[in-house]
Amino acid sequence: MSKNLNFTMLLDVYGALLTEKQRDTLDYYYNEDLSLGEISEEMGITRQGVMNCIRNCEQRLLELEEALGLVKRFTELKECVEKLEAAVSDGGKSEEITALINEIKIRL
Repeated sequence: MSKNLNFTMLLDVYGALLTEKQRDTLDYYYNEDLSLGEISEEMGITRQGVMNCIRNCEQRLLELEEALGLVKRFTELKECVEKLEAAVSDGGKSEEITALINEIKIRL
């Protein structure tokens, strides 16, 4: 997974645990694809301040993911569902489908 996509997912899941200023900064950087200079102008802080905020927020999001693992869990469940969908559409064996359903139940 690309770094930007990973942090975008982390922001979606854990963004509510950041301050409004932190969320806005990361949203501008990852979702709006603004440059450090553009964010600096928008937020009224220096480019260095923007970079420090992004680094600190990225570290915080990684710590939250390490502690809670919600994005990893979501990704694993999504992969299981995709395998199940493929097995059903391919007329998979009932044992294979049952195994995939059980794997999903375990991960829930």
